[in-house]
Amino acid sequence: MDKVRLGIIGVGGMGTSHAKQVMDGQVPRCELVAVCDIDPERMKGFPKQKQFSDSAELIRSGEVDAVLIATPHYDHTTIGIDALNCGLHTLVEKPISVTVADAKRLIAAYKKAQKKNPDIRFCAMFNQRTDPYYIKMHELINKGELGEIRRSNWIITNWFRTEAYYRSGGWRATWAGEGGGVLVNQCPHNIDLYQWLCGMPCAITAIGGLGKYHDIEVEDDCSALFEYPNGATGAFFTSTGEAPGTNRLEICGDRGKLVLEISRGGRKLEFVRNEVPANIYLKESSSGFGAPPVWNVDIPISGGAGEQHLGIKKNFVAAILDGAKLIAPAEEGIRAVEIANAMQYSMQIGKRIELPMDDKAYQAHLKKLIANSTHKKKTDKKVNLDLSNSVV
Repeated sequence: MDKVRLGIIGVGGMGTSHAKQVMDGQVPRCELVAVCDIDPERMKGFPKQKQFSDSAELIRSGEVDAVLIATPHYDHTTIGIDALNCGLHTLVEKPISVTVADAKRLIAAYKKAQKKNPDIRFCAMFNQRTDPYYIKMHELINKGELGEIRRSNWIITNWFRTEAYYRSGGWRATWAGEGGGVLVNQCPHNIDLYQWLCGMPCAITAIGGLGKYHDIEVEDDCSALFEYPNGATGAFFTSTGEAPGTNRLEICGDRGKLVLEISRGGRKLEFVRNEVPANIYLKESSSGFGAPPVWNVDIPISGGAGEQHLGIKKNFVAAILDGAKLIAPAEEGIRAVEIANAMQYSMQIGKRIELPMDDKAYQAHLKKLIANSTHKKKTDKKVNLDLSNSVV
């Protein structure tokens, strides 16, 4: 194989953006040969591609080597399982699934497919992992430059959205269509990066609001406390109703701290390094009020925000054709799903959630939310919503 024949399933806003990059030749050795959507109007912009209204037909058509799934969230699981069962390389948009239980099913399908074909590729669209700033932070932490992490916090409240945004699609901000709000739509990237940098917590306690700022039934505000096995703590704050918002990530270890602040004026990564690790200084210093002297370390970073979605697609193709290492293996996506589920569950039942969480209990809880929903959606346009294949 000298090129990848790609099919995109779901050509709404995100799927169309992916398609244009491929059609414009920005992804070397990749050709968009097919598209699929339940709305035929969305496929009018792809006259040269084969068109399907049923994902199963595209998957079994023999026309494609790989698929990119950019549908509403629940279908990531069902379509992903079908594609993997049929031996297709699969790239799925975030989140890989709505619930941990579904993510486990999806990953099990990948493991089964991998036994038949060890070279099958399964990738997640965690495009923020291509950002040079996060890459540098990841490198510094993995090299031990911060020492053992003691505390972290991320204020990520610049996800402001209007009522018009939520009315733009019938699946948005509903339990049945999306499975949640800010935690499953806007924040999967941040949650993935948080665990990528700081590791998985062992317990989460969260508070928040369902429809706190908007006429929606799902969460648009969440504040959570993370506990880690080594005693470290983390805090995560997010909202789609705060303006002007903040995007500030701070990670503190024994040997110093990293602070990344992103604003309209640009981005700044600060590294303040202790000359003596804090855990040693506090034990050995004779001063009651002293603190370790520090170095302000300048970290040169270039490349802007990285290649983002384009970089993930290039890497996906290179993994298929050249055996390149995936930037975002999809099986790692279950971590972000579990953190989001735990935050959602904790703030709704008012309890601390230990990880690994009871995924069956949360699955049952979500089904009740869907069954008991009385929220009346107001849409600006007719939207087809088909959950016939959904596990919920």
